[in-house]
Amino acid sequence: MCGIVGYIGNQEAAPILLDGLTKLEYRGYDSAGLAVFDGENINIVKAKGRLQVLRELTGDGKALKGCIGIGHTRWATHGAPSVTNSHPHHNAKETIAVVHNGIIENYMKLKEKLIKKGYTFISETDTEVVAHLLDYYYNGNPVETIAKVMHRVEGSYALGIIFKDHPDKLYAVRKDSPLIVGVGEHENFIASDVPAILKYTRNVYFIENEEIVELSKKDVHFYNSDVEEIEKEMSEVKWDISAAEKSGYEHFMLKEIYEQPKALRDTISPRVKNGEIVIDELTMTEEDIKNIKKIFIVACGSAYHAGVNGKYVIEGAARIPVEVDLASEFRYRNPILEEGTLVIIISQSGETADSIAALREAKSRGIKVLGIVNVVGSTIARESDNVMYTWAGPEIAVATTKAYSTQLSALYLLAMYFGKVKGTLAKEEYSDMLKELMLLPDKVQTILGDKENIQFFANRYVGAKDVFFIGRGQDYAVSLEGSLKLKEISYIHSEAYAAGELKHGTISLIEEGTLVTAVLTNEELYKKTISNIVEVRTRGAFVLAVTNEDNILDKETADYVIYIPKTHKYFTSSLAVVPLQLFGYYVSVGRGCDVDKPRNLAKSVTVE
Repeated sequence: MCGIVGYIGNQEAAPILLDGLTKLEYRGYDSAGLAVFDGENINIVKAKGRLQVLRELTGDGKALKGCIGIGHTRWATHGAPSVTNSHPHHNAKETIAVVHNGIIENYMKLKEKLIKKGYTFISETDTEVVAHLLDYYYNGNPVETIAKVMHRVEGSYALGIIFKDHPDKLYAVRKDSPLIVGVGEHENFIASDVPAILKYTRNVYFIENEEIVELSKKDVHFYNSDVEEIEKEMSEVKWDISAAEKSGYEHFMLKEIYEQPKALRDTISPRVKNGEIVIDELTMTEEDIKNIKKIFIVACGSAYHAGVNGKYVIEGAARIPVEVDLASEFRYRNPILEEGTLVIIISQSGETADSIAALREAKSRGIKVLGIVNVVGSTIARESDNVMYTWAGPEIAVATTKAYSTQLSALYLLAMYFGKVKGTLAKEEYSDMLKELMLLPDKVQTILGDKENIQFFANRYVGAKDVFFIGRGQDYAVSLEGSLKLKEISYIHSEAYAAGELKHGTISLIEEGTLVTAVLTNEELYKKTISNIVEVRTRGAFVLAVTNEDNILDKETADYVIYIPKTHKYFTSSLAVVPLQLFGYYVSVGRGCDVDKPRNLAKSVTVE
């Protein structure tokens, strides 16, 4: 959530900051601001609403002169969206400016202390506390001052800081909120995420927790919280800048839906060699795998839905008991983590706050953690004992599509690999599954070729008020994801239910004209799910069915049917989810919604 960009170099800072913040719009925000040092003063301009408002106020940045600056897009937590509550914040003398992602949990206690010391607060934010603390502890040495503030604040933060007394330096520090450093030619950057600076450099440092950074035009120095200088290794960003552009598509979400075949190939193909699954980055030995007695899959949102699906596949193929937990609940329920347990953390960004907390909880109890993440060098990737990357490339739209699909494929690979090692997956079935896995990208492409029919149906339901998704087994898992896609971008109330639970209350909500989307790809459960379809149709529901191409449904069973190619029973979710993604997308477009940046949502949820 929120976005930070900082620049120091020979160019005018404001236009670069605005450009970088534009690349971070996908993270979600409701206000924005810039602070630029002109050689004499730190000039701050803030605006409520979209970045276009800030652009107009600053003449696309040309009205703010100076070669060092920080910018921020804010998603309101403490204090309503307003110019006053927007970042950057400053001390009373306006000699220190700061931008902040995260939450300062003890800000009220610190605020009371500072008020007693004579400090006056003008905003409702927790961040203003940081600005005044920096002033309170300032001793002429910014690094030492920042370290003192770090020892006083509790919570999560990524900070970008300018000190008027140090006009040739830019400072940054992080704890539990992502921040990177970009290194250019006679210019350097800080940012919340790579797309903000990819136009200017591919050389980055990933800042670790409680590391302080001092940047000048030519140098970057890193310090720990004891103000001891440390060495870090630079990384190179491999993916092309075009991957973060729309490339002619109306929205990033549609582009990313169409990138799924490539994302699946990139995730699957390198891990299949000579008819065997080889996961090079997985350092677990066969003995380690054989000793796994139980798996917890822990995630949030769509990643959690991928985990629900993974439970069926892992238990079926590897015969290992699996529990799936929401990360926000996992550590608070005091889970029983015994010897032989493996915790799998799934996250697109690798920076999801609740998932990181769950990871650390597991490790604190001596449990091995496997991270499935999309962002190389992210916190979850670095802190997990083992990591498996999904090669989806950058995903900009808030509503995940290709990252979710690659998470599913990663779980398929793990389930098959574990099953082979443990001897629970017969050689013939392993071979058949592998062949079907390699064909998944082409079959997804086939479904994408039928988008006009899905668009036609979606246009009929742009005015829907309630939509229900039903399915059994893995079909229920994919229904969860289909429902989330629809509600988060179209704002239509939508819920997913295990079809067998309809009679336990939910069916009372079905009335004439209610849309029910039924997913039935599990051959063993066709008849049972069809019975549930009959139940809702009898009560006036209009039924959209998603099913396998050999399961021909007549008009008496479903009003509209989307057929998907046949595949192995464990992989049907990867195909069934695609028409549901397209359905949600086209309904949202038809309603005039902001598809890529839905209200109240952010791409990377870095606070609890």
